[in-house]
Amino acid sequence: MAGDKYLYLNGGVVTERALVQTSAGAGSAGDGVALNASGKIDDTMLPTVETTTLPSSENLAAGDYVNIWDDAATIKVRKADASGGVGKKADGYVKAAVTSPADATVYKGGTNDEDSGLTPGSVHYLSATPGAATDTAPSTAAHIVQVLGKAASATEMVVDI
Repeated sequence: MAGDKYLYLNGGVVTERALVQTSAGAGSAGDGVALNASGKIDDTMLPTVETTTLPSSENLAAGDYVNIWDDAATIKVRKADASGGVGKKADGYVKAAVTSPADATVYKGGTNDEDSGLTPGSVHYLSATPGAATDTAPSTAAHIVQVLGKAASATEMVVDI
């Protein structure tokens, strides 16, 4: 909450200092952390997750697991699909919906908090439903078995591709 403070020892003097919700980088060194309006630590306080921005070759929904592919010498992104074989394995996920051919930001790790229908605590795999995860490993011949990560809740997957 805005206005929250903590006490710290400043050269032998007990001093109040405000908690912060966002980081200004090195200038925020030593600051205390306050949760944001969503009750979470703001992304600016967390380690940076590797991302890449690529044009989409199909519409993508927030939370979709995606495949990076070569479309006639142009690198693009599309929905990953276990039934598509190794050629459509998941390389990351998107947090925002994209209408093709707009650019999509692909996250290569971290927490996909745009997911849904997950079984908390379970390992999840790439599904034969394009862009989706499942808690049951594919068993159909020619489908790939790719671990996406572990569900932290019904809507959050800790991604480890």
